[in-house]
Amino acid sequence: MKYAGRLAAVTLVGALSLAACGTDDNSTGSGTSSAAAPSAGSDAGLSGTINAAGSSAQANAIDEWKKNFQQTNSGVSVNYQPSGSGAGVQAFIQGTVAFAGSDSALKDDKGEPAQADARCKTGKAINLPMVTGPVAVVYNLPGVEGLQLSPKTLAGIFNSKITKWDDAAIKADNPDAKLPSTPIQAFHRADESGTSDNFTKFLSKTAGWPYEPAKAWPAEAKGQGANGSDGIAQAVKGAEGAISYVELSYAENSSLTKAKVANGSGEFVELTPESAAKTVEAAEVVGQGNDLKLDIDYATKAAGAYPIVLVTYEITCEKGLPAEEAKLVKSFLTYTASDEGQKALTGLGYAPLPASLLTKVRTAVEAIS
Repeated sequence: MKYAGRLAAVTLVGALSLAACGTDDNSTGSGTSSAAAPSAGSDAGLSGTINAAGSSAQANAIDEWKKNFQQTNSGVSVNYQPSGSGAGVQAFIQGTVAFAGSDSALKDDKGEPAQADARCKTGKAINLPMVTGPVAVVYNLPGVEGLQLSPKTLAGIFNSKITKWDDAAIKADNPDAKLPSTPIQAFHRADESGTSDNFTKFLSKTAGWPYEPAKAWPAEAKGQGANGSDGIAQAVKGAEGAISYVELSYAENSSLTKAKVANGSGEFVELTPESAAKTVEAAEVVGQGNDLKLDIDYATKAAGAYPIVLVTYEITCEKGLPAEEAKLVKSFLTYTASDEGQKALTGLGYAPLPASLLTKVRTAVEAIS
C-alpha cells in the first residue's frame, strides 16, 4: 500500500536549518518520542560493537557520524566497511552485519526482500532512507568549463557509442564550447554499486538505455572500471578526457569539475543542494509500514530540478536482531536521524533529508526492537 500523496514540498535547503527551526524539529505531531530524536549524548553508557557494510557513497557520512557518536558513547565501536551496496546487502542477508548501507532499496526482482526477511526471522527487513547524495557527472577536460550533457548524450558516452569529445552530439549540447578531439575515457563502478543502479535507472527512464538497470555495470557497455566512489574520483582526476558518475561529496572532496545535466524538460541544470532538492521533494514513499522505499522521478520536469539523485538506505531488521545488537543499532540510527546527525552532513557534500521524510524515518527507527 502506497502512502497517500507525495512528500511535502520541503526543500533540502530548508532542511539545512532543521536544528534552528522548532517547527521542523517536532513535525510528527503525534507526541511520540521519535519526533525529537535524541542527540549523540543521550545513550551514554552503551557498550558493544556494531558491524555494518555497504554503500561507499555514504562512507564520509558514516565516518562523521561514527566519530560523533563514539565521542559520547566510548563503549561502542561502529565498524563500517564501504564494500559497495551489493556486497553490503549480501552481508546483511547472510547475517554478518547488523545493517547494510545501500543506494537502492532491497530489490524484489532479485528476491532480496524475502531473503532479508528470512534473516530477520521474527520480523521484517526495512529500508530506512538516511542520506541524500546527489550524483554528479564529473569530467576531466582542461579548458572546457560549464559542459552540458543531455541524457541521450550521456547514454551514448557510457554505452561506448560516443568516443571523442568533439562528437556531434556533444557539440549539439554545447554549441558555444570549443571541444577538443580528445578520446573519451568513460569510467564506471567495477564493483556492484547502488550508484550504478541509480545512474542506469536515470539513463533507462530518460534516454532509452538498452540494458536492465542494475548494481552491476553491464559488460556490453564496456568502458573502464574502478572500485568504490573514491576509486572513481581518483580515476577521473588522473586521466585527461575522463568522465564518470560519483556522489557529490566525492566530487567536491576531489575538486572534480561537474557537468550540467538536462532534466525532463530539456533544461540543463547545475548540481547544487537546491537543484537536487527539487527532485527529492517529489519522491513517493512506496514501501509498507515502516519500510520507507522511495520512488524517484528521474524524468522530472520541475524547473531548476537536477535529475540524478540517490538516497542511501540503512537496511536492518524492524524486529529480529539479537536484543543487545538491536539496542545498539537503534541507538546509532536514532542519532543519525536526529537534527544533530543530519546537520553533520551539510559540510560533507550531502544534504539532510526533507523534514516530512525525516519524521517517517524517526518513527520507523523507534520501532526497531
